[in-house]
Amino acid sequence: MKSYVYHSATATAHALIEHLIAMMEREPEKTFYFAFSGGTTPSLMFSIWANEYKEATPWMRMRIYWVDERCVQAEDYESNYGTMRRLLLEEVGMPDEYVHPIYGVNCPEIEAKNYSTLVCRTVPLLGGFPAFDVVLLGAGDDGHTSSIFPGQEYLLSSFHPYEVSVNPYNGQKRIAMTGCLLFAAKHLIFFITGKNKADVVRNILDSGDATGPAAYVAHHAERVELFLDVWANGGRLSDNQILQPAAK
Repeated sequence: MKSYVYHSATATAHALIEHLIAMMEREPEKTFYFAFSGGTTPSLMFSIWANEYKEATPWMRMRIYWVDERCVQAEDYESNYGTMRRLLLEEVGMPDEYVHPIYGVNCPEIEAKNYSTLVCRTVPLLGGFPAFDVVLLGAGDDGHTSSIFPGQEYLLSSFHPYEVSVNPYNGQKRIAMTGCLLFAAKHLIFFITGKNKADVVRNILDSGDATGPAAYVAHHAERVELFLDVWANGGRLSDNQILQPAAK
């Protein structure tokens, strides 16, 4: 597990975008399969990406999927797909055929099965499971990730790529990527910012895998990286690997 810490959420977003672009530039003939999460922190990254890295990004070599989705309409402000579509995909002219949303308005159980089938059919397999090139995760204050909340750890051992989860605080159903895809990802990246996430980050880095779904995933997946701002890292800056900035 590697962690990179930056002075602000904005600086962290810049570094992560440049990291992803550099990854694609190293393999110029390859098509990359990405699974994105939603939330406030990725929204910041989407805005920066559209406004500052549009020309530097090989959009036609990206295939876009989602880690999880709330069971709402795409026009709802809570929709992970709707947010990314509005802030990034429409801004850069991403072709619809390269974008594979989870349809939150469908019956959750049926959509989880349908999306599992779609991912198994379109994402390259590795060891029998679809293997995304990058799975981008966040972490909640309670240690949840991929809409897998504490108490729902059984989803981490599921062999169904996507299943229905339930937000225990408001009863909202969600569709969540499960352990079989999280642990198959070639690169699993946590993007976490803010002082309210310091305890979660400390658990991920220092407390082993028994402190919540995010920590468990971080300690059991391969090639895990954490992109953090200084506040999520408890106010501490650490030595970062030097990331070459992408040309803007």
